[in-house]
Amino acid sequence: MWTDAVDLRDFYASGLGRVTRRMIGRRIRALWPDVRGSNILGLGYAAPFLGVFRAEAQRVLALMPAAQGVLHWPSDAPNLALLAEETMLPFTDRSFDRILMVHALECAERVRPMMREIWRVLADGGRLIVVAPNRKGIWAQLERTPFGHGRPYTPAQLSRTLRETMFTPYRSAAALYVPPIRSRMLLSSAGAMEEIGQRWFTSFAGVVLCEASKQIFAGQLAWTVERQRAYLPASAAVR
Repeated sequence: MWTDAVDLRDFYASGLGRVTRRMIGRRIRALWPDVRGSNILGLGYAAPFLGVFRAEAQRVLALMPAAQGVLHWPSDAPNLALLAEETMLPFTDRSFDRILMVHALECAERVRPMMREIWRVLADGGRLIVVAPNRKGIWAQLERTPFGHGRPYTPAQLSRTLRETMFTPYRSAAALYVPPIRSRMLLSSAGAMEEIGQRWFTSFAGVVLCEASKQIFAGQLAWTVERQRAYLPASAAVR
């Protein structure tokens, strides 16, 4: 089930949400240190993590699924957010060099159709980052934050899901070691907790991140088989 965009906006406006954005944003930026000239799409509720790319990338858009709702983004500029079905993206093939998914994979009811659409609009050799709740982390166990909803993933499960949907995972990361508690004292030490967690407690991070690339040949074969099945005459199917 998709989390409402208004609830996501309110979470990221809170003290805990601002820390969350900073901790996850650091990991995303470490994976994508240079996006000059790229066309970037954020899918789900990726808006809090896209702003850092606007001055550098050629184009940055935020697509929010219809069941999630859409909000104006960015707040200080003309709107770059749109609403669409995640299984029918309103873009031509190979439109984006990079796609960032946040609050998307764990919420989707139809994972394969959504990932096929992402594969379609991602450029050949393009990069995808998926951010998902960590099944072993405390954030996935508590419903007080958006990461406590939907289906959490272990790093191995996330990697397998990407491989099964025509992507090649090749880098992973983790973030969010501070507990989901709205304590100013605790949140003020989030940076130190992040450093300790990265070194000693990687398995218990709040979220896992995986960067993947598009499997071009495997994808072409899969699409060919899909089309053949889709246009199989009814009489042949009966036989």
